[in-house]
Amino acid sequence: MAKTNAIGLKATAGKYGGTYAHKDIAFEFGMWISAEFKIYLIKEFQRLKEEENNRLALEWNLQRTLSKINYTIHTDAIKETLIPPPISKKQTSLVYASEADILSLALFGKTAKDWRDTNPHKAGNVRDYATLEQLVVLTNLESINAVLIRQELPQSERLIKLNQIAITQMRSLLTNQTIKRLK
Repeated sequence: MAKTNAIGLKATAGKYGGTYAHKDIAFEFGMWISAEFKIYLIKEFQRLKEEENNRLALEWNLQRTLSKINYTIHTDAIKETLIPPPISKKQTSLVYASEADILSLALFGKTAKDWRDTNPHKAGNVRDYATLEQLVVLTNLESINAVLIRQELPQSERLIKLNQIAITQMRSLLTNQTIKRLK
């Protein structure tokens, strides 16, 4: 080592001696010696990356599914509290859309229409492009808004409260070291 200034290699003589190398050097040496080893290493790396991607996609899909399920709690609160009987289906859908826009404004800073206007070539909606953290916060906002609706808080007050909660929760999630390690 001293003669070659080698970093990552260690050679020792004697009964228990041998040559030891940093794993990157050992992999490179192994790939140089054996094409079969090189193929194995590449395939294994690809398998691990695919497994990691599948796990991350599963986590994202789980959050998206939770968000959809939780939306039922939100729509039930709207139905039970904000929609007076009897109104047309069109009027009902306007109330639901208005409440969905409150959640979008609170979290994303724009309504569904604003998002579609700025993303005309994207399929789906803003929630389909949300991060895992945003989906977690959205799920929480839906539950909180359902409570606020049942408390008969005006929509403008709910929007302010929900936005404050969204900001606080996003800050918390984005600075959380445990969550960063999960990614």
